[in-house]
Amino acid sequence: MSLFQIMIKGGIMMIPIALCSIIALAILIERLVSLRKIRINARTFVLQVKNMLLRKQVNEAIMLCKQTPGPIAGITKAGLMKRAHPREEIKDAIEGAAKAEVFHLERYLGVLGTLAAITPLIGFLGTVTGMIKAFMQIQSLGGNVDSSVLAGGIWEALITTAAGLSVGIPTLIVYNWLQAKVERHVFEMQESSNELLDMLLEKETVDENRDDA
Repeated sequence: MSLFQIMIKGGIMMIPIALCSIIALAILIERLVSLRKIRINARTFVLQVKNMLLRKQVNEAIMLCKQTPGPIAGITKAGLMKRAHPREEIKDAIEGAAKAEVFHLERYLGVLGTLAAITPLIGFLGTVTGMIKAFMQIQSLGGNVDSSVLAGGIWEALITTAAGLSVGIPTLIVYNWLQAKVERHVFEMQESSNELLDMLLEKETVDENRDDA
């Protein structure tokens, strides 16, 4: 018996399980592509911006942020655009940009986590309904069935549980792995935003001291 025939034996609940696997795979590919595009050396980028600010090349720093992909460049640009404003406004601009970047980083992860949770449950539901049908058939035959018929009904019912777990377990692993990558990006964003805020305030203090002199 081929794999396709075994899946057919699993019944109608194999359809939502198959759909869950397709959606999970699509989300995995989309997230991998997106996270790969925004991968940069955060330390090098921050140092480049710092050197530009020291040389008073603010417009060049903003242009660098626009040309650089990723959340760190986004929050840096937001801070630079508010560089002439008070500390609280700069901080609010950075935090607002960070929230938007986190939203983009976590896109579809909630769906992936839901798929990891419900796919095994769909499999269990398919097994329960399959067992109900098997025992209904046994009852209709008045209990005059041999062990092979009973075993056949049971293994067909258990197919959906195996399918649900086969999709749910890898999906859960992928979800946790992607979540860890997002948390790393968020940590880098927090470090960079704090460094940027200190950098802008330090530059502002130096400029004020020069004006007073």
